[in-house]
Order: sequence, then structure tokens, then C-alpha cells
Amino acid sequence: MRRTPTRTPTRSVPAALSAVLLTLAALLLGAPTPAQAVTTPAQAATAPLTLEATFPTPGNGWAKVERYLDTTPGFRTEQFPADGRGDQDGARRTYFGTGEPYSGRFLLYSAAGWDTGGLATPVLLVHGVNDNADRAWANPGESGTCGAASCPSTGLAQYLAGTGHRVFAIGFAHKHGDNLLQAQAIGDAIALIRARLGVPQVDVVAWSKGEISARAYVSSVRPSWGRAYAGDVRRLVTLGGPNGGLDYAYAHGWDFDLATWPACGGTANAPSPHLYMTCYGTYTAQPCLGVLPTGGYDCYPGQRQMLARWDGTYGVDTTAQDWWTTYYGGQGFYTSGQGIQAAIDAGSLIAPLQRAGVPASVRTYLLAGGSADIPGVLNENRGPSDGIVFTASALDTTGIATVGGTRLLTGLNHLELAWSPDAESQVNSWLG
Repeated sequence: MRRTPTRTPTRSVPAALSAVLLTLAALLLGAPTPAQAVTTPAQAATAPLTLEATFPTPGNGWAKVERYLDTTPGFRTEQFPADGRGDQDGARRTYFGTGEPYSGRFLLYSAAGWDTGGLATPVLLVHGVNDNADRAWANPGESGTCGAASCPSTGLAQYLAGTGHRVFAIGFAHKHGDNLLQAQAIGDAIALIRARLGVPQVDVVAWSKGEISARAYVSSVRPSWGRAYAGDVRRLVTLGGPNGGLDYAYAHGWDFDLATWPACGGTANAPSPHLYMTCYGTYTAQPCLGVLPTGGYDCYPGQRQMLARWDGTYGVDTTAQDWWTTYYGGQGFYTSGQGIQAAIDAGSLIAPLQRAGVPASVRTYLLAGGSADIPGVLNENRGPSDGIVFTASALDTTGIATVGGTRLLTGLNHLELAWSPDAESQVNSWLG
């Protein structure tokens, strides 16, 4: 292990999985309509949903954005870092009415043409970690970066709408939230779309962490109070989804610490694999930034749920400070933590999802990128990857009963999988 003086990071921040640090001014939006009750199909009648607000002129190609509340006991307000780094920002803060929403609330985006598209089965887009439906699907350059030298002004939402699809997207309350809660919200969104359009099923396109939530829904992996899968998904398309899990934060933990640890000058909304770290000569703790729940804090549950070990396949980055204790646990020169296995044991969903399986009735398609060249990010280079997720993980079909197709787009990184013309064309082909 090498001793390196702790310092303020100079590299851009890796924001785990699909990460783009989102900072933008609030948009001028239409006034919300009064709350009103929502009638849902019989299959989802146990979900008490309330339409709280409608924003009729949201921009970014959306026809409207609605905020819904699911009052099912079991939802909760998840924890947010105290310094606001994980709060909803920009337009989403206006839509939710707060930076730290209750996780029983979600946004339903309707793309232009949602009521006129000619194709029978509507599409629900599910975004990834540290992201939102605006940047992920409609304006990739909203935050000033999109993982490429040039950012398009439109995304998959407009592309699919232009080919005749009726397109919707969900927006989650927490950027790193519990995937089991978000899976229930996906079920709610699907029920609303079905009721609105009078259709039996919806196609789901899920990117990055969103794949875990979408797969949890169709696999009926849920909290004890949660509702089971309602048989209402026709096709599931995953874009850079960690189907086989990932160990990115633990394999590159030192860089995560420099980017996230407040005492070292870090501000990124990303988790740390450590409980303690020496910053400028002072041994400090920041429990809310840990992957593991510590001291009553748990601000990144969705990250823990995506974990799986890849050290047996691709090893660990042995050039990183404290690499052994970061990955396997213990006291290092500058850091201390419990290691990846403790975090997996505390709640990874990868093995449970693979055991539960995706039903045979849900034809599933997996798209992976093969270019580990996301600008400004510490790219995953221990093996073939899209910069964040190993190709082998994104294309892992374990537990998927009906695989409709898989494809590796070697020239695309993790972010480009959501908006590149090649990716858009492939998704459209799979949806039919």
C-alpha cells in the first residue's frame, strides 16, 4: 500500500453508476392544479394514489408532469445528506415542492404525443442513479455534460414519440433511493398509464440503477407490505443495467473518498465505502455518506442493493490507497471500513433478484456499452465495461426466463446508452 498525503481532489467527480452532477436553475413552470383522487385499474386497486399537482408546460419536450402520492403504509422519507448534495434540484425541486421528498411521492412525465401515438403498447422510461427523467430521457445536456464532447438537446423520449410510441417516464423522490420503494412506484406508474390509455400492458425501458427497480417490480421482489407484480409488463429493456451487480465504489474507494468526503473538500453526491478517513491530518467520520447504514444513517440504500463482488473475475485496483482494507474491510493507513461483503450481506438485491427470476411472460432485452471513456470520470478499467458497469454484468441473463435479445455497442459509454442514435434505434427495434 502506498502512503499519499490527503488532499483536495483535482479530478472531476465519479458519481457512481450513471452519474452526472446535476446543477441548474429552476424553470418557470405552470401553476399546479389542486390535488384530486385517482382511480386505478382493478389489478392495482390496493394502491391508494392521489394526484397532488399537475405542471402543464414543463419544457424539455414533455406535454405535462404530474406528482402523485401513494399513501400505502410502508413508504417513508428516506435520509438525505445534511449538506443538501442529494436534494432534488432544478425543475424537480419545483415539481416535488421540496428538495427532500417523501418516497411515496413520484413524478409521472407524459411526452408529447402520449395521447396520439399509433402504437398499441405505451412505454415507461425509468432513469438511473443521481439522475432525473429530464436529463436522462429528454435533454441529455441539461446539467452541462452528457458523457460526450457534444450533447444533444433531445433524447430517447422524443425519439420514441417520433416513431409512434406513447411515452411516459417516472421521476423518483430520492436519487440513490431504496429500489424496493422505487419498484412499488413503478407499479403505480404502470397502473396509471394503463388506466389512462385503457391498455393491458406497458413496455419498460430501464437505465442503470433503474434496471434494479424495474426488475424488482416484475420479479415481485418487494418489502413485506408491498404489492406483487400485476402481470402488466410486456417487454423489459435494460440499458447498462447492473444485472450481475457491481463493486465500483469498493474497487475505486480512494477516489470516491476524495470526491465525497466533506472534510477533504468533497461535495459529490456519491457514497463512500469507508466509515472513517484522515483529512488534512484529522481522522474524521461522515456516517451518512457510507454505503453501509451506520449510526442510524442510511443515505445511499440503492447503492448497497446493487453490489456484487467482481474481485474474483477482474481483481481489485491495487494502485489505490488502502485498496485491501477498502475492499475487504479493516483499518488502512488513512481509512477504515467494513468491506464489500459486509455491505452485500446488509442488503444487496442482486442474488435475490436472480433467484426470483423475471417471469417468462416478460420478454427481456439487454443493451450494453463497451467504451470506458466517460469524460471527467474515473472509468472502470479492470475489465471490459461502459465506464461504470462491466459488460459481463450488463449482459448477465441469470434468472431471466425469456431473453428477447442482447447487444453490445462497443463505441458507447454508460451515459451514451440512453441517448446515442445507435442505442435509440436498437431500443425502438426491440419494442417493435
